[in-house]
This record gives sequence, C-alpha cells and structure tokens, in this order.
Amino acid sequence: MKNGLKMSTGKLNFYYAEAQALHEISLDFYANQVTALIGPSGCGKSTLLRCLNRMNDLIPYSRAQGQVMLDGEDIYDPDIDVVTLRSRIGMVFQKPNPFPKSIFENVAYGLRVKGIKDRAFLEERVETSIKRAALWDEVKNRLHESALGLSGGQQQRLCIARAMAVEPEVLLMDEPASALDPIATQKIEELINELKNRYTIIIVTHNMQQAARISDVTAFFYLGRLIEVDETEKIFTRPGLKQTSDYITGRFG
Repeated sequence: MKNGLKMSTGKLNFYYAEAQALHEISLDFYANQVTALIGPSGCGKSTLLRCLNRMNDLIPYSRAQGQVMLDGEDIYDPDIDVVTLRSRIGMVFQKPNPFPKSIFENVAYGLRVKGIKDRAFLEERVETSIKRAALWDEVKNRLHESALGLSGGQQQRLCIARAMAVEPEVLLMDEPASALDPIATQKIEELINELKNRYTIIIVTHNMQQAARISDVTAFFYLGRLIEVDETEKIFTRPGLKQTSDYITGRFG
C-alpha cells in the first residue's frame, strides 16, 4: 500500500546548454518510501536528483522545463525561495564532505544559517540528529574535535546528520555509500532503512544489490529517459521490459 504522494515530476526536460540530459520524466515519489534511481553512467540519474532541490540552478546555461511538485507546489515557480526549499529537501553527496569545523558545528551549521542562536536548542537538535544518524556513541565525547578526523563512513553519517538537523521532509542521496568500505556501507543502508519512517528518501545508486536491499520502488533510466518504474521486487524479479531485464542481469551497462 502506498503512502501519500510527496513529490512528483511532470514531463520534466533538462538541458545543459544545448545538450538535453532528461527527456519528459514523469515520476512520483511517495512519503516514507525509498525510491532508487538506477541505470548506467550518464543516464540522467544524478541530474534528476539535482533537479529535485534546484541544485542544477548553480550550473551556467542549464535550464529545466516541466514541473517538479513538492506537496502540490511547483518548486520552479518564480516565487519559491530556493534557500527555504533546500532546507526542506536535504542532500547527501557521493563523497563525504564535512566542513573543516568541529563535529558539533558541522551539524549545527544549517541551523545557524537559519539564524538560530539558542544554545540549548542547538545542543538538543545536534544530539538528536547525530543519534538519528547512528553516530552518537562513536562521537559523543568528541563533539568539539574536527570532523575531518572521522573515518569515511563516520563522515558520511555526519553529513546525513547535518542534512537532518534542519528537519527536511525529503532526503536526496547521490551514491551515498560508493566511496565506503562494506562495513560502513552496511551501516548507511541500515540507517536509510530506519530513516524512511521519518522521510521520503530518493537515492541514486550504481549498486544493483544495494537498490534491491534498501528501496521500495526502483526507477530505471537510460540515455536520459525513464524506461521503467515499479515496486523494487517486481523490477528485480519480473521486469516488464527486456531493456530493464538486460541491465539488471548485466547484459549491458
């Protein structure tokens, strides 16, 4: 059974200058579900992810056409405040990117940007976010040490805590475990499974087994087009299209 519709794209096209990277993408994302975007390199997965919180706005000569809706509101409407939008839609990148600050200040960063100065509130929110990121026991005595001293897997969970601190509604994850070892990857996957109780999660992954393990819905992309989308179990066991089957079984890509 599906939860309520949280985000959707409608006939979304995206261009880098004259090169079209996405073609007519219409896709629904439901609350408290993990949607995995899969497909070979260069198929448009990460471009789509960055369209969902307007990160692509930062790229010169790029443009989007079509709709991206969040709670029934078009995020590309000229009246939308992009800073507010990005606090509602958090992003975790492929490579852990902690700031050269303390562990505490990394997590508090977005709250300070919003103008929050109340120390007790900051401490409570930082602790809650680090706990949700399954990192608290490892760092609770090191909060004022540099985040750069953490391992790669810890840094990635810290970046997830940082994204969660501003209480987003949606979490975007672009290959969040691709730079990590198997043990750290397992921790990230377990974390994603817990976090979907609170968030709508959209994840780009090259790792087919990972998509099968952690997602509820899988969308397969090829050459900037959405080829097939369905419940993950069906995509991996009974795909509707030969092209999907060929990709999943490793015949191409």
